[in-house]
Amino acid sequence: MSGTHGDGATPGSALIIGASRGLGLGLVHEHLRRGWRVLATVRTPSDALDALRREFQDRLRVETLDMNDVGQVDSLAERLAAEKFDLLFVNAGISAARDLPISEVAQADIDRVLTTNAISPVRLADRLIERVAPDGTIGFMTSGLGSVAGNTAGGWELYRASKAALNTLTRSFAARRGAGRTILSVHPGWVRTDMGGSGAPLDVATSTRGIAETLEKRRRTGGHVFVDYRNQEIAW
Repeated sequence: MSGTHGDGATPGSALIIGASRGLGLGLVHEHLRRGWRVLATVRTPSDALDALRREFQDRLRVETLDMNDVGQVDSLAERLAAEKFDLLFVNAGISAARDLPISEVAQADIDRVLTTNAISPVRLADRLIERVAPDGTIGFMTSGLGSVAGNTAGGWELYRASKAALNTLTRSFAARRGAGRTILSVHPGWVRTDMGGSGAPLDVATSTRGIAETLEKRRRTGGHVFVDYRNQEIAW
């Protein structure tokens, strides 16, 4: 794609998974604002994404995808067989039983949170990696709560475990398949979303603008790092 954004960055093409609302929707908007072409996936229809599609027209496409459904992921990979993206960003995050120790959490909640937050994102990236340019970027939305080194206060046990699991699975994925590509585990900060709550200090626009800038600064640098939305590295 020709042309540059006002900050000097060359726009590219992005596949953003989990874009119906919150941070995923914010990332779509931010990349469109920067001149990128975006394919966004949603599990259910999104009025906000439809509004962006009307505004940005042919630069935004939308596909329906339940990331936990392997068959749907395979079908998406087949539909995109002829395409290459500069960026694949996987946004997934749910929580349950935030205030309970893991010994008191229902098994169904454990299965649901670990599958959605840790297993499905990496499984999807494994399936879609050939759709990413050889020098492209693969980003995973993680959390500072997934830092083992940073866990000094406890709490949010299931959610912490799921994001720590995502981080270690992403490390393994990067070792297996990351050659030439840049792999980023991104902490968005504490953001005012449905999960973050109204008391969080960051709004979605601030977080996603920082994430987009971090992705641009790390573009084509290679390797795998754990960073926040300000491009500050975080201890694993």
